[in-house]
Amino acid sequence: MLRLRSGEEVVAADGAGSWRVCSWAVSHLAPSSEVVHEERPEPQLGIAFALPKGDRPEAAVRALVEVGVDRVFPLVTERSVVRPPADRAERLRRVAREAAMQSRALFLPEVAEITTLSEFLISQTGAALCLPNGAAPSLATPYLVVGPEGGFTERELELGLPHVGLGPQILRTETAAVVAGALLAALRSGLVTASEGGRQ
Repeated sequence: MLRLRSGEEVVAADGAGSWRVCSWAVSHLAPSSEVVHEERPEPQLGIAFALPKGDRPEAAVRALVEVGVDRVFPLVTERSVVRPPADRAERLRRVAREAAMQSRALFLPEVAEITTLSEFLISQTGAALCLPNGAAPSLATPYLVVGPEGGFTERELELGLPHVGLGPQILRTETAAVVAGALLAALRSGLVTASEGGRQ
């Protein structure tokens, strides 16, 4: 706000689809348009990914928000090497909020508590595992799960989820998460169309 000049216009949003144009009046925002409410795009898109090392989870969450993912699920899988601190989910939520503001997202994305793959699947339907040679992404499975760099275990693969591919290259966890989110967002917006029975 300190960088705004008097009379400069900004868009104020509530993170739930409502926004209006305002002008900066020395010490406060003065409304200069009616409130507009946008409907949330459907289906909602979610990416669950095994937490990688370092600050790579924050970078992944930032990019996922920028491409338009609605829900982010940080996971600890059977082959995860990261045991995150208790405040990690809250840090990721702060990153998501900042990314939503920077990208002018109308809806504040949800970042769930850190959980296991099995716990994630209890509350989610329409999920698929991202694996080499999987089917092309589709909005029939709007929740994609990216495993750790060591891959999913046999027990995780036997959970019965469909498999979705992200292309021929081997991707790092955080890259795969962002690619998965971008592909789903492009499908939902109509920027690309789904393959008819093809495989990645």
